[in-house]
Amino acid sequence: MSITERQIFEPDGRAVPYTDEGAGPALVLLPARGLDITYLGTLASVLVEEDFRVVQVGARQPGTAALTMHDLAQDVVDVMDHLGIDHAWIGGHAFGGAVARTVALDHHDRANGVLLLGVEGSQPEPPSGDTPDHDFLARARDAAVEELQAAALAATPEAEWAAVAPGLPALIIQGTEDRITPTANGERLQASAPDRASVVRIDGGGHLFVSTHAGHTAAVIEDYLDWD
Repeated sequence: MSITERQIFEPDGRAVPYTDEGAGPALVLLPARGLDITYLGTLASVLVEEDFRVVQVGARQPGTAALTMHDLAQDVVDVMDHLGIDHAWIGGHAFGGAVARTVALDHHDRANGVLLLGVEGSQPEPPSGDTPDHDFLARARDAAVEELQAAALAATPEAEWAAVAPGLPALIIQGTEDRITPTANGERLQASAPDRASVVRIDGGGHLFVSTHAGHTAAVIEDYLDWD
């Protein structure tokens, strides 16, 4: 399957987009708030070349029901079930990392660890006009999806999503020039679990380092997981 060949998983009336490519140990990637999964495609392609199975799971389409972070985490696990994946590293960019942490907390046995690409805090910093990548984010964000995700975050106590799940490792990757999910966020999270969490910085990387520095980011992931 090509990374561009997205599928729609529709359990119980939900519409959850996903892609699935590669063979090997599974790695789930979740996009940032309001963003479509396509911008993670280059990173996914490089990881597939390194013999990972990469599953990108996007945000469900907004409906009428109020959601929590637990609902968004369940979407991820349901896609994993649909694909026959028992366990995986659960990774996400910014808000996607918050969902990844929730997956690991709610479904501990399904996560080998968490991969956090720019740590989103409990009060995310919105991009301003002078923020690098502002124009792309302004064009690419789906306002309805972003509103759904913001409401889910607000409806969920921080203690239920923000921590690194007990006993699981965490790889935190931060762009040094990221002003939306700044390096300080990753450092604070690492300090909360110093025996299990590691921080790696991408020099010169802004908020979209997952795209602009995809090769470097993939190399860090591959080196850390060391699945050769």
